[in-house]
Amino acid sequence: MPNIIVRGYSPHAFDTLARYGFHPVLARIYAARGIEEPAQLEMELSRLIPFERLKNVSTMATLLADAILARKRLLIVADYDSDGATACAVGIRALRKFGAIVDYLVPNRFEYGYGLTPEIVRLAASTPLRPDILITVDNGIASVEGVEVANRLGMQVFITDHHLPGDELPAAAVIVNPNQAGCEFPSKHLAGVGVMFYLVLALRAELRAKGIYAPPQKEPNLGSLLDLVALGTVADVVRLDDNNRILVHQGLQRIRQGRGCAGINALLQVAGCNFRRGSAYELGFMLGPRLNAAGRLDDMALGIECLITDDEFRASQIAMQLDALNRQRKEIEVEMQDSALVMLETAFSAHHSQNLGQNPSRNDLDTHSLTLFDPAWHQGVIGILASRMKDKFHRPVVAFAPGMNDEIKGSGRSIPGFHLRDALDLVSKRYPGLLLKFGGHAAAAGLTIRTSNLEKFRNAFEQTAQALLTPADLTHVIETDGGLDESEMNLELARHLAEQVWGQGFAPPTFNARFRVEHQRIVGEKHLKLKLRKQETQTRGLDSMKPGRLYDAILFFHSSPLPDKIHAVYRLQVNEFSGNSTLQFILDHWLECDV
Repeated sequence: MPNIIVRGYSPHAFDTLARYGFHPVLARIYAARGIEEPAQLEMELSRLIPFERLKNVSTMATLLADAILARKRLLIVADYDSDGATACAVGIRALRKFGAIVDYLVPNRFEYGYGLTPEIVRLAASTPLRPDILITVDNGIASVEGVEVANRLGMQVFITDHHLPGDELPAAAVIVNPNQAGCEFPSKHLAGVGVMFYLVLALRAELRAKGIYAPPQKEPNLGSLLDLVALGTVADVVRLDDNNRILVHQGLQRIRQGRGCAGINALLQVAGCNFRRGSAYELGFMLGPRLNAAGRLDDMALGIECLITDDEFRASQIAMQLDALNRQRKEIEVEMQDSALVMLETAFSAHHSQNLGQNPSRNDLDTHSLTLFDPAWHQGVIGILASRMKDKFHRPVVAFAPGMNDEIKGSGRSIPGFHLRDALDLVSKRYPGLLLKFGGHAAAAGLTIRTSNLEKFRNAFEQTAQALLTPADLTHVIETDGGLDESEMNLELARHLAEQVWGQGFAPPTFNARFRVEHQRIVGEKHLKLKLRKQETQTRGLDSMKPGRLYDAILFFHSSPLPDKIHAVYRLQVNEFSGNSTLQFILDHWLECDV
């Protein structure tokens, strides 16, 4: 059973914000997220960290400017997720504005795997473009062998990436990565698309310095790329620090004003989203999955084409294809989840000599980790499966699917307190040769092993998890921003919260309270529409209660009846219907309670 706690916050930060006139609820929300002064909530582009602080970005910009003026041929090598697709689109759009000869290549994950592999380099060399320079986006920091091959074939490699470097860096001409040694860029959480955006900012400045944009020549407006930067940043689930929130806010402003690119507008339309109310939620949960579906099931070139075309009809046609792929992905995901649960139920039954039913829970687990494999699983969907299992069992999870020859490809997701990439690094050092390749972040990682080594990896991963995780780490903790008085549960607060950028590392505000369920009905076949009455205390004593007001609420993807009394974790939402705005609660979690 999850443990519901209230987020702590700095009293000094709270007092500072309160002195500046922030409502106490907002002051505690922002203080709990590390906001210490109002300036951190200012979203002007002028507050972005200057590109000059990003190691090697000016050097790469100078080399690129010279290459463009010398009419050298550039090829962007992209990654097959939303971050890689948006980073590629930013690069293509900007470089073409600058007059570059540029094209892109995105590896098919099922044929070539991840990153600038030797095979991808040879494929790039054989393209009609015959590139002089390869530019990686959202990959490359681990591509030691691929860069060696490119150098032998006479192609320079410019690496733009944000993943954590390994022990050896590739021998590239230049590397831009905020996480490389010696980089003093304060935001270590730039997504791949953010790194690429900073590069094109530096490139424009370099071309300006070379006199390319002397009057009457007009400079390209790179602000037009911010919708893509926002999408990639949110979809890649990087931490929304101050700098990333500015990028996302500015991109959302463009989208809400109807100035998004044709592809983003088309994706919003097929997802049934109103662009005027676009938020980080729509980017992360509506657009991101549709864009990712191309890389998961087909070819991310389809997603990139959607983002670089200015033809609204073509963008609409591609968006419909992406939507169909996403529906197919959902069907595959459901089948894989069902088989994973059956697999775990069987394993639990064998271990405990009892049948635990078809829906095992985290309470059934006596392990610190989960390693899953099924030869029927789809390689493009195992990341989602790992994420779902991680959420259900609150354990680090690695899910494997068949790869090439005798290899299996794994995708992992982790819980707070367990840095997944570092854990895999420990496994690789303790068991040399076990991991054929790996890489990633604290919360997500990918790896490849031989099929015959599955059990060896499962044991090694479990040993590492047992060494690094405490019992407290294995307890699912739900943090909230505490309770609200009924005077604070209003549309004004809901509207204010809707205007802010929330996401990874800057969690959407949630509140908790005890409610009586006065009415409930199923809507849309799988959601519960509720009428809740807040159980308000009349005195300090918990035994003296008075009924509160009645509130509308919805619990998504849950159709079973709730008990009469619940302790709920909820968010405030402005519900727009038939021209009217009303307050609605979105329930994230609930527990049965006595009062």
